[in-house]
Amino acid sequence: MMGRAYIGVDVGTGSARAGVFNAHGERLGQAVREITTWRPAPDFVEQSSADIWQAVIACVQAARQQAGIAAEEIAGIGFDATCSLVAIDAEGQPVTVSPSGKANQNVIVWMDHRAKPIAGRINQGDHEVLRYVGGKISPEMEIPKLVWLKENLPASWDRAAHFFDLPDFLTWRATGDLTRSLCSTVCKWNYRGHEDEGWDAEFLTAVGLEACVADGFAKIGQRVAAMGTPLGQGLHPQAAAELGLVTGTAVSVSIIDAHAGGLGMIGAAIDGKPPTPESFNRRLALIGGTSSCHLAVSPQPRFIDGIWGPYYSAMLPAWWLTEGGQSATGSLIDLIVKEHGASAEAARLADHAGCSVYEWLNRRLADLAGGQPIASLTETLHVCPYFHGNRSPRANPDLRGMISGLRLQNGLDDLALLYLATLQAIALGTRHIIAAMNAQGYAIDTLIVCGGGTKNPLFLQQHADATQCRLVLPREPEAVLLGGAMMGATAAGDFASLPAAMAAMSAAGQLIEPAAAQAGYFASKYQVFLQMHDDQLRYQALMAAGRRQEADPAASSLD
Repeated sequence: MMGRAYIGVDVGTGSARAGVFNAHGERLGQAVREITTWRPAPDFVEQSSADIWQAVIACVQAARQQAGIAAEEIAGIGFDATCSLVAIDAEGQPVTVSPSGKANQNVIVWMDHRAKPIAGRINQGDHEVLRYVGGKISPEMEIPKLVWLKENLPASWDRAAHFFDLPDFLTWRATGDLTRSLCSTVCKWNYRGHEDEGWDAEFLTAVGLEACVADGFAKIGQRVAAMGTPLGQGLHPQAAAELGLVTGTAVSVSIIDAHAGGLGMIGAAIDGKPPTPESFNRRLALIGGTSSCHLAVSPQPRFIDGIWGPYYSAMLPAWWLTEGGQSATGSLIDLIVKEHGASAEAARLADHAGCSVYEWLNRRLADLAGGQPIASLTETLHVCPYFHGNRSPRANPDLRGMISGLRLQNGLDDLALLYLATLQAIALGTRHIIAAMNAQGYAIDTLIVCGGGTKNPLFLQQHADATQCRLVLPREPEAVLLGGAMMGATAAGDFASLPAAMAAMSAAGQLIEPAAAQAGYFASKYQVFLQMHDDQLRYQALMAAGRRQEADPAASSLD
C-alpha cells in the first residue's frame, strides 16, 4: 500500500470538502469550496446538484495538488453528504423541487421542513417501519419530502426518473452506478436493511407512493449495498477527467456525512486499548456542524422513543446504529452571535485582536469570570435551543427556542453571556440524548467528537461538564473526511473490511475530562432545561384554550 492514497469527499450544508489520506490515516492535503443555498419560502431550503458537483470537482483537484501526488496514486474515493433529496430526469438533468420552478434548484436540503404536515400525517398511521425511527418519522427524512413533491409539484414528480439521497447522487455522478447506500436508505428512506425484502411496499402504498412500488422501486433504488463496497467499474471517463483522476479509480458506496465522522472516530483505540463490545456500549460519536448527530452502536437492536433507529449496518457492519441529533447547533450559535446588537462591535474587536469572534468571546468570558468557573456566569440566564424544533429525544419539529433571564442591556458582555448560555443549552441537549440512550441499555461515559463546533475549546469543556462524560478528540480532526477515505481504501481492496480500515487509519488524540466540581451546577441547569420545555407546552395549552373559548364563548378557559 506504499504510495497509495485515498480521497474522502464531504458535502456539508454550506460547503464541499475533499481530503487526501495515506493508509495510516495521515492527511496529505485538503481543500474546501462553498456551495449555494436558496430559501424561497419559510421552511424551504434548496440547493443545486450541478453546483454541488462543481464544488466537488474544485476541491478534489485542489486537495490532490496540495498533497503533491499523482492522479495514479489515488487508489479509491469515498463520498459522504447531507441527507438531502435530489431529483434527476432520465437524461440525467435536474428536475426542479422549488416553487420557483427553477430547474437548477433540484435539491431539498435536509433541514427543509416543508413536509412537516405530511410527516405528522404519516405518524398518525400504524406503520411497522416507524418503530425503526424512534416511533416518529421526521420531516427531515425523504419519504415525507417525496410525498410533498407528488402532491405539490406533480409535473416534477412525473418527470423525475431518479430520486437520490445526496451521497448516492455523488456516487452516481462519479460512476454511473444507480446503487444506493445502505446507510442512506436505512436511515432516511425507511428501508429495512435487516430484512431481505428491503422496501416496505405496504408502507409506501399507504402514504401515497404506490408509483414507487409499481415501477419496481426504479425511482428510489433497486440495488442497495453496504459502505466500502466498490461501485461499477469505478470512476467513469467523464468524471475522471473532471476530477483530474484516473478512469477506473475505485469508488465506494456512499454514506451520510455525520456517519462518515462516526467511521473516522468510533473504532479508535483509547488509552492504548482497541474497542470491545463493552467499550462500544460506553462510546458516543458526536459530530458537530450546522446540526449535530449523536451516534452509538450495539450488537442488538435498541428501540428508544424519540431517537432514530435502530438501523442495521448503517455505520458499523452488522451492528445496530442508534442516532440522536440536534437540528440546530452551529447554525444556532451563529444566529445568536450574528444577530445580537453588539455583534458588529465584537467582530471589529476580534479582527483587531487577530482572532475569530468566537475566540474573542471566549476570552471575554474568561475575563468576566475572574478566575471562577466560566459556567457560573449564566446562573440566571437560560436558553431552550429548539429554534428549529427538536430532533431527539422529543421528536417534535414544532417546538421553538426560548430565552429566560434577559436584561435591559445589549452590550458586549450581554452578547458573551448569551453565547455562553447557548453553548450550555446545546450541551444540555446532548445530556438529554445520552440520558434517553442510557435508559435503554447504553452506559455512555465517553464522547468522541469532531466537526466545526468541536474546534471551540469552550464548546468542548461545556459538553464535558454538562454531561460529566470525558471527551476524546480524534488524532485526525477532519474525521468526516477520514471516514470517506476509509471507505475508498476498502473499495480499492487495500483493506479486507471497513472495520480493518477503521483500526488501521484512526487513532485517539486529546482527552478532556469533566470538572467534577461543576456537576451540581449543571444538574440544576439541566432541570431548568427540562422545565423550559414543559413550560412551552403549558403556554401552548393556554393559547389553545383561548382559541377554543373565542370559538365557543361558553367553553371554560384554563385557570
